[in-house]
Amino acid sequence: MKTKGFNLLSWAALSLVLVLLDQYTKLLAVAHLKGKTPFVILDGVFELLYSENRGAAFGMLQGKQGFFFLIGAVVLAAAIYVMWRMPGWSCLRYTGLRICTILITAGALGNMVDRTTQGYVVDFLYFRLIDFPIFNVADCYVVCAAGLLILLIGFFYKEDELSFLSSKKGE
Repeated sequence: MKTKGFNLLSWAALSLVLVLLDQYTKLLAVAHLKGKTPFVILDGVFELLYSENRGAAFGMLQGKQGFFFLIGAVVLAAAIYVMWRMPGWSCLRYTGLRICTILITAGALGNMVDRTTQGYVVDFLYFRLIDFPIFNVADCYVVCAAGLLILLIGFFYKEDELSFLSSKKGE
C-alpha cells in the first residue's frame, strides 16, 4: 500500500508541475501574443501565433465542452489505474511508462483547465512551413507521450511485463 500511495503521490506532483508549466506558457501567450502579429522564430517555418481553440485537434467538435470534460475524466481515471497497478519507482524498467502516464495526465489536465475556466484552449505554437494546426505545450505532452508509448509497447515491453495492467484476479 505504501508503494501504491507513493506512485500516486509522485504521479500527481509531477503532473501538477507540468500543468503549471503549461498554464504559465499560456499566460505568456495571452500577455504577449493576443491581438498582436505573430512572433516569428524562424521565418516561414515556425512562429508564435495566439489562437483560441474551442474544439479538439484540427478544430473538430467545436463547442462540445462536456464531451471534452468527459474524455479528460476518463484519461485521469485511466492514469490513476495505471499508477495504482504499476510496480514501485525502484523498478526502473517502468520509468518510460511512468513518464508517458505523467505527460498524458498533464496534457489532458492542462487543456481541461482552459476549457473549464475559459471555454476554450489557448494555442500559440505554429509550424507555418507545413501549415500545421496551432497547438500548445499540453498538446506537446500528449503527442510525445503517445509516440513514446507506441515505441515502448511495440519494441520495449514484452506482453507479460504489462500484465500488471490486467484486471484479472491472480495476475
